[in-house]
Amino acid sequence: MNTTGKIKWSWLLWALVLIAPACGVYTFKDVSIPAEIKTVKVNFIENKARLVNPRLSPALTDKLQQKIVSQTKLIRTNNEDADWVISGAVSDYSISTSGLSAQQASTNRLTVVVQISLRDNIINKTTEYSVNKSFDFSATKTLQQAESELGDELIRGVTDEIFNRLFSNW
Repeated sequence: MNTTGKIKWSWLLWALVLIAPACGVYTFKDVSIPAEIKTVKVNFIENKARLVNPRLSPALTDKLQQKIVSQTKLIRTNNEDADWVISGAVSDYSISTSGLSAQQASTNRLTVVVQISLRDNIINKTTEYSVNKSFDFSATKTLQQAESELGDELIRGVTDEIFNRLFSNW
């Protein structure tokens, strides 16, 4: 590329850098939030799954609140008139066989599905999302052993999936 071509590309890049902030959306750590959204309320994520892990709902709710506060500019509130209100429920918490060896289960899979609702009070619109995350563990372990072993990875993994679905516009 000649010098003239490099100069044109440089100007184009600078123009994009200058214009982007005026688009009405701010980004922070790959997070896209409309500029008019300032506050968020995260309701308790209920557990409506057939199989219930009693620590899951409170841990997910707490971790999601922490992640939103630490990775966005949104202000957390307990008011129902927040700009965004996030609600959710664990709809599935189940185990299935994911690997066989010598005609016996060698790996099991714990699957967690969370239904998320994002109510945007600014534009009066509610959007529904389904988020799922799976975790493999040895078939020689009980569910309780697997939950203990997975520990924070389970909560962090599901929380990250929820956060990415809400704030990354995929």
